[in-house]
Amino acid sequence: MSEEHHHEHKYRKDIINRLSKVEGHLRSVKEMAINGRQCPDILLQIAAVQKALDGAAKLLLKDHLENCVVDAVHHGDEAQVIAELNAAINSYIR
Repeated sequence: MSEEHHHEHKYRKDIINRLSKVEGHLRSVKEMAINGRQCPDILLQIAAVQKALDGAAKLLLKDHLENCVVDAVHHGDEAQVIAELNAAINSYIR
């Protein structure tokens, strides 16, 4: 599952942008904790980071379904891609 993809991903740039925003947001939340900000304020920002990560994950799943799964079906690899998709979903939803 870790090999490189050989087809286009429509939302790759948007996913990377979202993850970059999450990265910056998380750094600022860490600074809030370092600087002794109020716990409810930090928790609110942690929730916002989690929601932003969930948004990136949803977009990644959409991209995977529209590109990887469709490509695998066209190449007769349905069983493998469905098994990989199930494993990815199970590890995300734990």
